[in-house]
Amino acid sequence: MTIVTTTAAAPREVHVDGPDVAGARIAVTGAAGFLGSHLCEHLVRAGADVVGFDDLSTGHVTNLAAIADHRAFEFRHQDVIMPCRIRGGLDAVMHLASPAAPGDYLARPVATLRAGSIGTLNMAEVAQAKDALLVLASTSEVYGDPLEHPQRESYLGNVSPIGPRSVYDEAKRFAEAVAAAYARLGTRTAIARIFNTYGPRMSSGDSRVVPTFLRQACAGQPLTVAGDGSQTRSLCYVDDTVQALTRLMASGYAGPVNIGGTAEVSVLYLAELIKHLCGSVASIEFVALPADDPRRRCPDISLAARKLGWRPKVSLADGLARTLAWYRGQVDISVGARR
Repeated sequence: MTIVTTTAAAPREVHVDGPDVAGARIAVTGAAGFLGSHLCEHLVRAGADVVGFDDLSTGHVTNLAAIADHRAFEFRHQDVIMPCRIRGGLDAVMHLASPAAPGDYLARPVATLRAGSIGTLNMAEVAQAKDALLVLASTSEVYGDPLEHPQRESYLGNVSPIGPRSVYDEAKRFAEAVAAAYARLGTRTAIARIFNTYGPRMSSGDSRVVPTFLRQACAGQPLTVAGDGSQTRSLCYVDDTVQALTRLMASGYAGPVNIGGTAEVSVLYLAELIKHLCGSVASIEFVALPADDPRRRCPDISLAARKLGWRPKVSLADGLARTLAWYRGQVDISVGARR
């Protein structure tokens, strides 16, 4: 793929082979978040110039420590619902900004809706003005509580527009509609539907299942499993998700395309696995199932395999072990700081 960047001096061509983005200039929203920070670091290490945006409502600047002083990285503390001005040329806008954990988007329902609507419109305007590619980080939540299994990109979903989770589900569905509308107007766009990514840098207060179980198991607390734990998730390690997003950006394929793991496991099995990895003898405590909680979640990733040449490489056991090692390191740092 060839990305053309326009500068005040003269246009330059950047040749991108697969996930190689050396020389490209890329804006990333949600840059200080869990996934956004990993994406920014990968892009900078791969030779791209990155402008990161984050309002720090759920992200943390410490997530960007590895590249904070890098000459190819610029950070802007800004909410994407505000008009965004970027000087010079731009090759791509990767729009990840949004609360993503249920605890965060349920606590910030209007902010979540604004990020998916106004924020996406703003970033689409930037992409259009710069003749850049807009890559939208959408979500498996657009499928709601799916009646199709595994979920293909052609499935239209089973979503409640008024349930408590709708603030996130419908924000992302609207964001996809924005990307599709701008594509029909001539802007290059790509849509990634991301399934249950996990890994280092998930906040200790993150309400998603992996950090919740790790926090509880390491503290010797009961692991709280919603319902009877038979609902399933298909987890994808963050490095694999970042590779897929970068490949999508370089592919020329508009999507939508599912990005996620294919090892479908029950939430109860995941709790037991994390207990084992942590060496915990804590009990399992069953709690009420949240409203509209998906019963089965597993992507059909055959499209990603064909169009992006991508499949996840990191096994669940390996990914959880890496995440646990990072989490324990953070706990040790926190304890040491209080001594």
